Amino acid sequence: MTIHFETLGCKLNQIESESAAKAFYDQGYIISSKNLTRASGTQKDIGLAIINTCTVTGKAEQKARRLINMLLDLCPDAPIIVTGCYAELDGAYLEEIDNRVIILPGSKKGYLTDLAEAFPPSSLQKKFHLENLKEWIDTKTREEENLAFRLSTDVFFSHSRASLKIQDGCNSACSYCRVRLARGKAISLDAETICDRIRELIEKGHKEVVLTGINLSQYLCPKTKMGFTALLDYLIKNTDGIAFRISSLYPQSVDEAFCELIQSERIRPHFHLSVQSGSDKILKAMKRPYNAKKVSEAVHLIRKAKEDVFIATDIIVGFPGESEEDFLETLSLCKELNFAWIHVFPFSARPGTEAFLLKNTISAEILQKRVILMTELAKEQKKAFVLSQVGKKRLAIVEKRRSIPARAVCDNFLHVELSNLNTKEAQMLAGQEVRTLINHYENSNKIDARACVFSESDVQLSRLQEIT
Repeated sequence: MTIHFETLGCKLNQIESESAAKAFYDQGYIISSKNLTRASGTQKDIGLAIINTCTVTGKAEQKARRLINMLLDLCPDAPIIVTGCYAELDGAYLEEIDNRVIILPGSKKGYLTDLAEAFPPSSLQKKFHLENLKEWIDTKTREEENLAFRLSTDVFFSHSRASLKIQDGCNSACSYCRVRLARGKAISLDAETICDRIRELIEKGHKEVVLTGINLSQYLCPKTKMGFTALLDYLIKNTDGIAFRISSLYPQSVDEAFCELIQSERIRPHFHLSVQSGSDKILKAMKRPYNAKKVSEAVHLIRKAKEDVFIATDIIVGFPGESEEDFLETLSLCKELNFAWIHVFPFSARPGTEAFLLKNTISAEILQKRVILMTELAKEQKKAFVLSQVGKKRLAIVEKRRSIPARAVCDNFLHVELSNLNTKEAQMLAGQEVRTLINHYENSNKIDARACVFSESDVQLSRLQEIT
């Protein structure tokens, strides 16, 4: 029997889905994680579908509802378990969509590992019994247990690079954010356990791990009280043979001590700063704990510490009360700091947040205009960064996808096609770290550039003789 996973939203959701998938795989289930569409047709082999939802924007929630209805049609015999942040906040509403929809609140999604053990394929007669499944989940969700870090895996079905959740929740009270309502207060995994889990990844052959959380800047080891910078230092000193990529940080976390540490070759030259606006007035209205000057300082400190560094950011356009001057301040800051990528989000009023009740909203016409301008800048700056890397050599992790040309993700987050690998070579190198030469800018939504694999002696190989 096949268990199908659909995951919306952040890297944290993706890791948690991967971990749940591993639990079902260990029980003997077939795992499906390729996104389905209406064109996929009826999926008779799928015995259970699990949707991990997001609530960051209204569009994310709308997508979740469409996905639920689609899977109800495509998987006529399968119960649909809906979990994640949207299920945490509006589970009762989602459950009304259909009798086959079962809500597992996001705070309880750790019980998916128990679910796999409670319903092994050998115990089922071709399909899940809906009422038995509902009863089991209803009983488990009444239990009081801290499940924040239960979902962890060293095997990844949909990703070539390992990820590890080290933090969850957020103690900030940003006026627009609904995710903090779903995830709760900040909680951190202790450093020793993090180190143990990283060693397990090393034993499995992983060369890189992405450290993730809802707010890594609020990481605080419950045992030693070390913060995120101290944790990085601890991990570098107590592990070997694996590189670290940091998923996202607040600008105020970037100081001299942090930047001295990231000079290590084991810290990937890729950082994502959660900025949201370049206007101090709007940042104050958003209740963000920094100003535009601190954002600028953080970017300059990182660039001073790390060469060829890819710095990305999030920008919310059209926050209530955002004047033309406020928007131009944000646009100007993004131009000045020359981000390698800007994730542009039109403001989405989220129920339960302070900003949901704010007046002085921005018209749809002005909002769309600002989104277009910021997106155009994002594309221009991304192209400039990629072009600056042409002719340079970079480490990269080869993706597991079975496609030719093979693809890889460079240490500084460039997504490249490897033009000189055949099918056998690509399969043998999947998940491994290789040295590449960036040789051609590619104007594509799927990849940034084309590259070729080099040997240690920097001699280009048309075939990798040592692995064939």
